[in-house]
Amino acid sequence: MLHLTFRQLSVFEAVARHLNYSRAAEEMHLSQPAVSMQIKQLEENVGLSLFEQLGKKIFLTEAGHELYHYSRTIAQQLTEAEAVINELKGVKRGKLKISVASTANYFAPQLLATFIQRFPDVTVSLNVTNRETLLNQLAHNEMDMAIMGQPPDGLDLVAESFMDNPLVIIAPVNHPLVVEKSIPLERLQNETFLVREQGSGTRISMERFFSLHGIRLTTGMEMSSNEAIKQAVQAGLGLGIVSIHTLALELELNRLAVLDVESFPIMRHWFVVHRANKRLSVVSLAFKKFLLDEAAELMAQAS
Repeated sequence: MLHLTFRQLSVFEAVARHLNYSRAAEEMHLSQPAVSMQIKQLEENVGLSLFEQLGKKIFLTEAGHELYHYSRTIAQQLTEAEAVINELKGVKRGKLKISVASTANYFAPQLLATFIQRFPDVTVSLNVTNRETLLNQLAHNEMDMAIMGQPPDGLDLVAESFMDNPLVIIAPVNHPLVVEKSIPLERLQNETFLVREQGSGTRISMERFFSLHGIRLTTGMEMSSNEAIKQAVQAGLGLGIVSIHTLALELELNRLAVLDVESFPIMRHWFVVHRANKRLSVVSLAFKKFLLDEAAELMAQAS
C-alpha cells in the first residue's frame, strides 16, 4: 500500500508539469531544497525513481509518467471538492484560474480589475500564453476557463462569444497607403506582411481570409508576439495584421496607422471557453456571467 501525502503529490505534480525544480519551488512558495526533499520522500514511499536527469534537464521515468497522470486527476478533484464545500458554506471568496491568449492580455486585466472590485475576496491567477499551450491546458483541464479566439473543433468544450475582435491592417504613419481610401485587396499583393507564428489565431484567420479572396501575399519576418509585429511595422519593415484591441497606445500617440482596406476589418470574436464536463465554482460562474453580460460594453467605454 502506498503511503503518500497530498503535499507530496502536489509538489510532485508541479515538478512534473514544469520539469524544473526551481519553477516548481517558486509556484509552491517553497525553497528548492524543500521541494527536493518532498520528491525524495515520495520516491522512497513509491519504491521507484520518478525522475531521471540527463545533463541539466530532468525527465519523467515510466513510473513518473504514471504517477503524474493520477496526481493531476487527484488535484483537480480536490479543487472541485473545495469549491463545492465553499458553496455549501455560502462562502463568497474563492479562487479563479484563468488562461488567456496573448492578444487577449491587452484587455483581460481591465476586465479582471472590474470583477475583483466587485468581489474583493476572490483570488485570481492569470496565465498569459500562446494558442498552442492554451489548447493543451484545456485538453488537460488545467484551468477554470480560458479567453481565446475561435476555439478548435474536436475538444469537448463549451465556448461562448462575449466580444467582437476586429483584425485590422497596420502601417507606418508615413506609408503611402495611409492617405488612400477603400484600398483594393489586390494592391496588398505589392506589400510585404509581417506575420505571427504558425498556429496563431491571427495567422490562421489572415491566411483563411486571403485564400478565400484569391490574394497571394508576400510574407517577410515571422514573429511570436503582437508587440514585435507593431515595432517592426513602425520601423518600416512591412505591414501587419493585428487585433484592434492591441493598438490603443500606438494610435493615440500616432505611431501606427490603420489602413482603409476593402473587406476589412476581418471580424472575429473573443470566446470564454471551458471543458464541457467541468463543474464550475460559484466564482467561475460569476466571472463567466460578467463577461457575457458586460465585457463588450465595458471595453467600448474604455475605448
